[in-house]
Amino acid sequence: MAPPKGGYAPDLDKFLDTLKSRPVDASVEFLISLLKRRQIRGSESCAIATAHILLQVVAKDKWSDVDQLIGRVQLVGRKLVTAQPHELVIGNIVKRVLGLIRDEASEDRNDTGSDSPTDRTPTLPPAIEPIPLSKQTRLPSLVALGSFARTQSMFNLLSDPDFVPSPGSTPKLGSGASTPQGYPQSTNIHALRSEVIDGIEEIMDEIRQVDEQVQAYAEIVIHPGDYVLVHQPSRTVQKFLLRAASKRKFTVFLVVDPSAASTEDDPYSSLRKSLSSSGSTVVNIMNVGLMAYMSKVNKVILGARAITKKGGVIVDSGAAVIARAAREQGRTVIVLGGVYKLSPDSRFHHEGLVEWGDPSKYVNFADGEMVGQVRVRNAIAEFIPTDLVNTYITNL
Repeated sequence: MAPPKGGYAPDLDKFLDTLKSRPVDASVEFLISLLKRRQIRGSESCAIATAHILLQVVAKDKWSDVDQLIGRVQLVGRKLVTAQPHELVIGNIVKRVLGLIRDEASEDRNDTGSDSPTDRTPTLPPAIEPIPLSKQTRLPSLVALGSFARTQSMFNLLSDPDFVPSPGSTPKLGSGASTPQGYPQSTNIHALRSEVIDGIEEIMDEIRQVDEQVQAYAEIVIHPGDYVLVHQPSRTVQKFLLRAASKRKFTVFLVVDPSAASTEDDPYSSLRKSLSSSGSTVVNIMNVGLMAYMSKVNKVILGARAITKKGGVIVDSGAAVIARAAREQGRTVIVLGGVYKLSPDSRFHHEGLVEWGDPSKYVNFADGEMVGQVRVRNAIAEFIPTDLVNTYITNL
């Protein structure tokens, strides 16, 4: 693989810039290396990178039928999930794309008008009336259709049993065992490719619009005079607070990691300035002293990295103890996260969802003898069980 241009480590933007000039297989391997080295990290970045690489697979790969395309997407998706199993959104996006391909293929099958057993549309329950479909006009996007269509899409995502088994397993590829068969060979490949590309672009637009759609609920959740506690707020949480602050005044308890507070680069200086200029108050507290403030808190707002099938939430390290403290004090815990973070994955034990990182910011080799005698573990992400969360807010 050629070294990155410019002599510095690549990130999401650099990866997207290289897609046009690289072959598909080289782009897949490049993304795998970036995911393994955590040069692309975070739910939104990983979701966008996954959608872009699958767009390249659909647009540039040579495939002659639907089953071949599905098998190729499954293979690439499995490689990406194995490269970074802690980012559950990768598998979510792959499942969305697979569902999109199957929907488009089924639409084409319905349009053929064939009465053969392999082309016949499955019988629908009496309560659901089949809707005539036309290839002349693309179905409206999920955003245009409203919350009902998006909810149905998410139901299909969460109930779809196939796709990515655990990284340790060795599923059979190309056998079609987990892939619906019987798609007509007369499928218009050019039209199908165009429809799937449009659908993936809609998924990417949906990801980009999450923050704006979630923050629309801010005025309902945060009331004048509230005391709101946030932990290392993500961009979604920050926009949520700023939207509420534009209409009312309240107090924000901003919990930060002590190691991050000691650095010169303050990632939340802009948030503090914007909230203060709107008339709200920001109080900085360390996570080691948050219990002293919890009695005054009205609600806790956390940003989700992912939300599992049973409602558990993967969050930044340090947020789990806040959720437990809030439960002890009877405070409301609200989790913000886009629909693309809702994951059907529940195969891991809770310990498997914890991501461990570099402990050097807490202990280094300058500590001498202690380094050789003590094992220091630094959690980057951790798990909040379902019973500690009161409300989930998505872009629906």
